[in-house]
Amino acid sequence: MTIGVIYGGKSGEHEISLMSGAAVARHIDRKHTIVLIGITKDGRWFLQDSAELERIRHDEKAGFRISEKAGTEVSVLPGMGMNAFSAGGTTLRIDVAFPVLHGTNGEDGTIQGLLELADIPYVGCPTMTSALTMDKEKTKAVWQNAGLPVVPYVTVRRTDLLDSRRYDELVQEACDKLHFPLFVKPCCAGSSDGASKARTPKELSAALVEAFRWDDKVLIEKAVNAKEIECAVTGNALTAPADSDLEQVKVHGPGEIVLTHEFYDYNAKYTDSDGVRIPADIPADLTEKVRTLAVEAYKAVDAAGFSRVDFFYDKDTGTLYLNEINTIPGFTAISMFPKMCDFDGIHFTELTELLIQEGIQRYRTHAALQTSR
Repeated sequence: MTIGVIYGGKSGEHEISLMSGAAVARHIDRKHTIVLIGITKDGRWFLQDSAELERIRHDEKAGFRISEKAGTEVSVLPGMGMNAFSAGGTTLRIDVAFPVLHGTNGEDGTIQGLLELADIPYVGCPTMTSALTMDKEKTKAVWQNAGLPVVPYVTVRRTDLLDSRRYDELVQEACDKLHFPLFVKPCCAGSSDGASKARTPKELSAALVEAFRWDDKVLIEKAVNAKEIECAVTGNALTAPADSDLEQVKVHGPGEIVLTHEFYDYNAKYTDSDGVRIPADIPADLTEKVRTLAVEAYKAVDAAGFSRVDFFYDKDTGTLYLNEINTIPGFTAISMFPKMCDFDGIHFTELTELLIQEGIQRYRTHAALQTSR
């Protein structure tokens, strides 16, 4: 079987994708053939030489590099299935696509929609789920509708900036209802890009300016004195049959973020190897509650393949909140998702094989649906 690993991307998380993509490719079972497709920061797709795969296989710490050789530009043709991908006039014949693209243009439903149009199986959540969960506000709305607990918030849109009265009202509402300190974050950015903590009105104004550099919609959230807890979830929330161990929704973890920074920012996520603890240091009853809620959150957004579900446990009140769900979480050497699966006995190569087979089965189930009369 030929697996197309797609990485890089036009995203603020491009460099992390290079590391995650390399880790995934390194741990795909050697029985498969791997085709590497690198996406540059400006969004151009290039077929990568097989020597790049050998390079990262011989260096456990290496991330991918992207070569932009003329004649290796990748094209995708809708409806062509395994023949959808080509480079330099040659068909690549890919059986399954494995996108390892964090954030914008990778985790937001865009590439998932492209792969659906190409009619090729792929790893991870479908288009709707990916698009929904990239938007933190819309995810909160779905979870609230399902009766699940979320961190209190106020939403500010770019259009509100054009109406000074409306903008002032929203900022005042956040201050009055949520109280300082506050967290400000772009709705559709990942890896804490553009996120910051505000302790005063002046800091809040600066935080909003920074967040609007990354997105057109921004959340102001109550800053919780939190223990940060995460779970890995795999399986197909929509169609897993009762007798399918492959597609059953399963939870792994929880793990705990050990904060060595002001909050779990970009550097803490990707450069601090001491920043995770598995299993989480929490009571057994809270562990069970987290695991149950992770599955409920996963199913509420019709997730499939895999995701990481993140929580805040308020140390002052004992309240457990859902924070967000990441449909393509990090796969770096220090990333929580593969570490939690490994702790549960699903080692990295087994994990990539599970995700590949899940993607194939979901494609087959979806392909059996009627599309015309």
